[in-house]
Amino acid sequence: MGLRRALGLGARLGRVLLRGWLGGPPHHHPAAPPPASCFPAAPPARPPGPLLLRLAAARLGLRSVPLGRLPPAPRRLGLALGLGLALLEPAAAEEERRAAAACRDIQTIFHPRNKPQKDTLGLVARRGFSLEEYFIGQSIGKGCSGAVYEAVTPATPTGNRDRVPKRRDGGEGALDAQGAAEAEEGFPLAIKMMWNISAGSSSEGILTTMSQELVPASGRALSGEFGAVARPRKLLLGKKWLKPHPNIIRVIRAFTSQVPLLPGATVDYPDVLPSTLNPSGIGHSRTLFLVMKNYPCTLRQFLSKGNPDPRVGAVMILQLLEGVDHLVRQGVAHRDLKSDNILVEFDPAGCPGLVITDFGCCLADERLGLELPFPSWYVDRGGNTCLMAPEVATAVPGPGVVIDYSKADVWAVGALAYEILGPGNPFYGQGGAALDSRSYREEELPPLPAPAAPEVKELVARLLRRNPAKRPSARVAANVLHLSLWGEAAVGRAGFPLPQLVAWLLRQSAAALMTERLGGTRGVESRLKRGFLASLDYEDLCEAAALLCSWRGTAWPAPQ
Repeated sequence: MGLRRALGLGARLGRVLLRGWLGGPPHHHPAAPPPASCFPAAPPARPPGPLLLRLAAARLGLRSVPLGRLPPAPRRLGLALGLGLALLEPAAAEEERRAAAACRDIQTIFHPRNKPQKDTLGLVARRGFSLEEYFIGQSIGKGCSGAVYEAVTPATPTGNRDRVPKRRDGGEGALDAQGAAEAEEGFPLAIKMMWNISAGSSSEGILTTMSQELVPASGRALSGEFGAVARPRKLLLGKKWLKPHPNIIRVIRAFTSQVPLLPGATVDYPDVLPSTLNPSGIGHSRTLFLVMKNYPCTLRQFLSKGNPDPRVGAVMILQLLEGVDHLVRQGVAHRDLKSDNILVEFDPAGCPGLVITDFGCCLADERLGLELPFPSWYVDRGGNTCLMAPEVATAVPGPGVVIDYSKADVWAVGALAYEILGPGNPFYGQGGAALDSRSYREEELPPLPAPAAPEVKELVARLLRRNPAKRPSARVAANVLHLSLWGEAAVGRAGFPLPQLVAWLLRQSAAALMTERLGGTRGVESRLKRGFLASLDYEDLCEAAALLCSWRGTAWPAPQ
């Protein structure tokens, strides 16, 4: 091994040991490098051990070393060796500082540019807050908590029902690209009517009981209930309010109204109707209505027509990871990810765009964050037990027991990847054919199809690790796919040097700005690249690059 490579490995060893044993993560804004007098050309007398550690930490841009927390003597020797080598290799630390600064600058540029474009879908201000303002078409689907109907505002020219396009497959499957465009033009809106069995008939009681459904609502979605300016959600419902994201559904109107007799109601859900509409019904006469964009199909319907090619499948998985990362960053866990709760639309090139919907089972409490106390079995752990992460499914209630949901949704994405890439979800099925998230062994997971990229296969296996500490975060997993899909020039077979990484990021930034300038931001891939640059974090990017390089059998990083 060459001397320069040995010094680089020593520098990295020192950083890892210091972060893990002494001071935690580095400063996000490292201090300026120490003056040149700290590192004179002529070697001075050997400084004492603690001073050596402090000098090395300063050169690495890390916090000062707390002497009271030094590891035992054998580990201190290894730590001092690593940090001593770092003193002899200041260029590597300087490269890392420059790369981290470049990531911060790029994020600053793209963060304000990554906001989804506002689309009122034909609704004007102060309109759309009562059911009478909509023309409601046929049923789109129903779930365990409500039914969804296609809708349009009467003021819209396309409100003529005779012009409504019919689904070419009888209404159950996905539309093709042309049919999807026609359906969106005919009925651009979808209205979800919640089934009210236990919330009472008062508006405030309904909104409080069904507050989880309002987590992805826009800022003025509730204006019709509380006047021109909606009341602060923290004071009213105690739930978080999600910021908009391209891969998260947006509720543009929410209001309470009397339950109407909609098409198919007496056949599809007669038991939840109020007694005024069905004498044997158990529902209340008033309920919550949510207005959102009408999407062509669900992920389940899309996949029923066949699986996408491996590259498109990787792009679809990436979108789910981006959506989950957005939730985790805001302290929200969906807890019911499945193909029926993911909507699909198509960009001008026909690439499927995925949107996470149905937040009725989410954890979005302002006080709890992603850690849910679990004192008894009466606590709701979420929906869809088949795709419940092992740490959630195996939790046993008791005093002081807390369930951590920070990596639960990312595990569900790993299971959904099997549906997207082809062989079917291994956690669905009857009898012994299906795996149980409470007891499966990782070696029991079936292989993914051969055409899938090796790094995609490895990533899915990591996402389905039983131990959440061994799973990558949603952000790191998304970065792995970003680098795999578009970073081949930066993640080469011969390593991943930092200057090459920075050059690649700058090229991606220039291309994204040029695409935006030319009006090409509607494509799924363009949107993903812009989102990647807007959420760029140096440490997460390095972790993703290290994973890729380890899977490819290359070294990360190779100091230059």
